Amino acid sequence: MTAGTGPASSRHPFDRLLHLGNVVIDLVLNVPTLPERGADVLARASLATPGGAFNVMAAAARQGLRVAYGGAYGSGPFAALARSGLAREGIDLLQRPKAGLDTGVVISIVDDGGERTFVTAPGAEASLTAGDLAAAAARAGDAVYLSGYGLAHASNRPALLGWLERLSDSNLVIFDPGPLADRIPAAALAVVMRRADWLTCNAREAAILTGQADPVAAARELGGRRARGSAGLARAGGASAGGVIVRTGPDGCLLAHDGAEPVRVSGFPVVATDTNGAGDTHTGSFAAALARGADVTEAARLANAAAALSVTKPGPATAPTATELARFLARYG
Repeated sequence: MTAGTGPASSRHPFDRLLHLGNVVIDLVLNVPTLPERGADVLARASLATPGGAFNVMAAAARQGLRVAYGGAYGSGPFAALARSGLAREGIDLLQRPKAGLDTGVVISIVDDGGERTFVTAPGAEASLTAGDLAAAAARAGDAVYLSGYGLAHASNRPALLGWLERLSDSNLVIFDPGPLADRIPAAALAVVMRRADWLTCNAREAAILTGQADPVAAARELGGRRARGSAGLARAGGASAGGVIVRTGPDGCLLAHDGAEPVRVSGFPVVATDTNGAGDTHTGSFAAALARGADVTEAARLANAAAALSVTKPGPATAPTATELARFLARYG
């Protein structure tokens, strides 16, 4: 099989997550409610912290998975904050900083209901080139994470698609289309969807991809598409090496794999303080569980628990450590 032309062969567990998304700086503002147009609202609290791709990587690293960042970053003050956060989590940087560019910013407004609204100003992370990606070659034993945020940028898209075409079939690919799924050109989206072993998204994103408002119907359609495009895919031990996850908030997630009917993996009841980054925590924790060789249903359950814990804390990068997650799960037997 030619590299990049078909489904990945089984490679479980893997030993590193190679992330090709976009690290940005989140400027988080906590407000009682969103302002009306032209109005002003006083924020009760504010926070500047690495976010975007950082959230997924931090979640995986805190569960013990080695992580490398192959995306672009800048050389200004926001980039320095991003590099500091990556170093603190033990995440390897594969690129050199982009001279004359700073890392981008996402203004994240969180209201009293825990819901968040974003405004994004792209920076160096949106300037990825094929030359840059020469420093981010995947190696045997890597799982690769791709994000719709990267594919939405016209400059990044050809570089990422070209890199993906050369990727070995032995590497597992995890794809999260993100909230900008409707801004990714259909042809580019189709290429990544065909190559992705795992597709993970929330219910809104699943609806964008399928036109199905019901999450179960959307998961069924996405699972069917993947099964038709990846016939014969099997992981070590005989179980499916990939599938579809549709996150459904406090209810947990829907899991569709091996062409089977979607099943619900229940969530964990908590009082939400801030939902920002919960989906990223879910994905990073799911990847870490797969890397340890967990059954896919157990990996989804662990990811649900990690996401539940993350929303009990303010801020975007609030994924639990392995110890915190184990303590939380112990309460449920």
